[in-house]
Amino acid sequence: MTLRACRRAVALGFSLAMCVADYWVHRMRGSLSLVERARWLHRSCRRVLHAFGIRVTVHGPVPVVGLVVANHLSYLDILILGKVMPCFFVAKSEIARWPYFGRAARTGATIFINRQSRASTFEVAGTISERLTLPVPVLLFPEGTSTDGTSVQRFHSSLFQPAVAASAPVTSAAVRYVLHDGQSERDLCWFDDTLFLPHLWKTLGVSGFSAEVTFGAPRVYGDRRIAAEVTHREVEAMRAPEKLSDVRCQPSAQRG
Repeated sequence: MTLRACRRAVALGFSLAMCVADYWVHRMRGSLSLVERARWLHRSCRRVLHAFGIRVTVHGPVPVVGLVVANHLSYLDILILGKVMPCFFVAKSEIARWPYFGRAARTGATIFINRQSRASTFEVAGTISERLTLPVPVLLFPEGTSTDGTSVQRFHSSLFQPAVAASAPVTSAAVRYVLHDGQSERDLCWFDDTLFLPHLWKTLGVSGFSAEVTFGAPRVYGDRRIAAEVTHREVEAMRAPEKLSDVRCQPSAQRG
């Protein structure tokens, strides 16, 4: 495990350097638009996830516009969903202060929210409204925190309002971790007071790890609370063990 983690740590460092180089190559041609910044983050997530040795399987059509809402298991979800599609993430404001990753999130046009502040929520809702007019979806984790995966917490409805007001499609997304060495999904979830660096080291050392992302059908809602309730039920259903068996029998897209 230690040798594997060391090898992947070196690959991770190289991929992060390549992400910086990719940004400056494009930046030298002029300022990057919001869409171009989202696409840079998309490319970066592909590079970084490859360093982790994580494969992603996608079920259902990948959204290209509107609001996408997903369950949240760890910081890995950003890499996984960011690899699947270009998008504008809505993330907690603390991430903006993380070394390297905070800068990368800002460069990738992430929208930061202070969940303890109503004023921040109002401001972020306005930013989401503006981003919904662009040809890149906005991705929201409406649980408001990462969890251990044993259940999907209630979806907070406030940031559904911009999509409701704009009659923009809302798409549910369910993320699942599949470990190949007998460990449970919970072993790689990042929640409560788990420290980042020990969790990162553990993830780098996992012998086999894949992720599954299942998208529901896009829907337009007339009420934010109904949107939150329906998408919550959809994500719960898509993560249910019996549903997982069904989707594995259907054609899917492999994204290495």
